Formats: sequence, C-alpha cells, structure tokens
Amino acid sequence: MTTPDSWQKSSFSGGGDGNACVELATEAHTIRLRESDTPSIELTTSPTPLAHLLHGIRSGALGSV
Repeated sequence: MTTPDSWQKSSFSGGGDGNACVELATEAHTIRLRESDTPSIELTTSPTPLAHLLHGIRSGALGSV
C-alpha cells in the first residue's frame, strides 16, 4: 500500500483541506487515483491508458455526462 505522504492532490481540486479532491500516487509504471473522501477505494492504471482517458475528456470525444 502507498504511504499517505506519497499522494498528491489535484491542482483542479481547489484550495483548503477539505475532502473533495482527487489524489494521485505513482509507483514505477503504475498510477493510482482516489477520492479523498473515500481513500480506501483506488483506481489503478498505467500512463498510456490514463493519457488516452484524459485526451478523450479534454477533446469531448467521450460525450457529455
């Protein structure tokens, strides 16, 4: 398990110490994501699929929610 010190808060999560942010941790070729209000639930991926997801979100290719 990743130590809490290695988690980084997203710059898009706003200021303050609230529990409304996305956090990211990296290990070798793995990227781990979690929401600060439910830190026990993590999404694990690698750089390439995450880059494709972010590109799809930014370009609007995934449609609107």
